[in-house]
Amino acid sequence: MIFKQFYLESLGHASYFIGSEDTGEALVLDVRRDVDDYLEEAQARGMRLRYAADSHQHNDYLSGICELPARADVQLLAGARAQLGYPVHYMDDGERLRMGEIEFEVVHTPGHTPEHISLLVYDHSRGREPALLLSGGALLVDDIARPDLLGGDEETRSSAREFCHTLQEKILRLPDHVPVYPTHVAGSLCGGNIGSMLSTTIGYERRMNRMLADLDDSEGFVERCLELKDLPTVPPYWRRMRSQNTQGPKPLGVLPNPPAVQPDDFARMSRRDDTFVVDCRSPEAFAAHIPGALNVAAGTSFSTWAGTVLPEDARILLVVEQPGDLEDIYWQLLRIGYDLPAAWLSGGMLAWRTSGRDIEILPQWTVHELRHAAEHDRELVILDVRQPAEWSEGHIAGARHISGGELPRRLDEIPKNRPLAVICGSGYRSSVMASLLKRQGRGPVFNVLGGMTGWQSAGYDIEAA
Repeated sequence: MIFKQFYLESLGHASYFIGSEDTGEALVLDVRRDVDDYLEEAQARGMRLRYAADSHQHNDYLSGICELPARADVQLLAGARAQLGYPVHYMDDGERLRMGEIEFEVVHTPGHTPEHISLLVYDHSRGREPALLLSGGALLVDDIARPDLLGGDEETRSSAREFCHTLQEKILRLPDHVPVYPTHVAGSLCGGNIGSMLSTTIGYERRMNRMLADLDDSEGFVERCLELKDLPTVPPYWRRMRSQNTQGPKPLGVLPNPPAVQPDDFARMSRRDDTFVVDCRSPEAFAAHIPGALNVAAGTSFSTWAGTVLPEDARILLVVEQPGDLEDIYWQLLRIGYDLPAAWLSGGMLAWRTSGRDIEILPQWTVHELRHAAEHDRELVILDVRQPAEWSEGHIAGARHISGGELPRRLDEIPKNRPLAVICGSGYRSSVMASLLKRQGRGPVFNVLGGMTGWQSAGYDIEAA
């Protein structure tokens, strides 16, 4: 058996390539939108990509599953409870698929979503025991995938009860030795406390995963699942991912390279009402920026925060530190449903500055400056945009908490004419939110570099929720 895990740190996402050495056929599970890596893996190994499936219709990214039939003779598979808008072969719980020495058993594992499946994989060249479980979101490292994404409290309770049955009757009946490879891994917001390892075993999770404790008390399990105050806030773009994945994302085909444009053309293009300038430089560099720009620094968190502050139909112009960042930025946008950027600024901010055009300033405070301001300015609002669990662990006395994922829909709660000091863990998320508040006319706005990490390192007081 050929086995390979593909890990995307930016989405906390793992996908899987499983190939038969006997027949040269391969299957891909939980397909990311840029499918070239799977096709290149098949070619490098002299194999034929024959099947592809998604364990569920994802909330956190757009699948690339509809790309594959246009690129190769690939049969798409899905669990029998899925209702999809593209051609697939539906498979019932317990149904099996054979590829040479490899056999896949479809296991219906609802809880995270109603249609969720896992694949139990057998390698008959090694024996009759299961070789591994591709668990999707049914079992994660130190966690399970959250059941609260598809509705309100009652829907969450119903999903949690199904999840409890899934774990009791489907997952934990497997032998302890079975390796588990989940789709949602470190960095994903689909869990509340996902461990840093990229795989686990049934036995390890049986003994160490707090969510699996006392599953005989199903209502106790439901209540644990309903402890939502400490779960990560769902980014706004997630609300449209599942429906698009269910219908079938439009294939990307051949992608053009967005053009580099000079400052005059960049300024002209930015005047359209639907256009957003996204400055991908660091928060420190963003201190001086193009008026109205949003700061989402390039890196592993880019897709989450771009999807938080950009509307669905945004026409995007980019400012980058290095042209070498562009390809990764393009794909992070495409993976969450945005079109390719319309253009990027040739020569970056140096070209903009030396063209004599206006520059806007976002003041950056150290934690010492924040403390001084908080002691002397009664009008100052300290806005903490961290996740709920971070806030609960400790925050500045008197600060206001609105997590970054909620802020775009709660802007009306932010005063328009009071000074705002925006703080997160380090200064990255706070710069994203400060740029949004500044674009919306709030403030004056200050970004706190070093964030709560710097505040605590300086020995300043915090209070717990």
